[in-house]
Amino acid sequence: MPLTRDFKDTVKARAERDPAFRRGLFEEAIDAFLSNDTETGKLLLRDYVNATVGFEKLGEELDKSPKSLMRMLSAQGNPRADNLFAVVGHLREKEGGSFVMQPDAPSTNYAR
Repeated sequence: MPLTRDFKDTVKARAERDPAFRRGLFEEAIDAFLSNDTETGKLLLRDYVNATVGFEKLGEELDKSPKSLMRMLSAQGNPRADNLFAVVGHLREKEGGSFVMQPDAPSTNYAR
């Protein structure tokens, strides 16, 4: 059965009307990066950019080529850390949030 709406359009519409969904998409991307799942993190961040600011505007704001940013966040992309952090930091600032590390459960991996 074919989809009645394009996935990007559906995500964009939901992100526009639901700030919690939009922030959740961004948080999931960051969590994927921090969990060493860079492929998922890049794709989720790409979805977030498409659903919010768009690559053209992001490119203008960061003084970078939109095509370069799209490649960077593709499945085959291999972004340098400074470029990736520039994108993440800029989007975090636009979203108006911050990141806080909270333990999931007591950890015995590190000495106190």
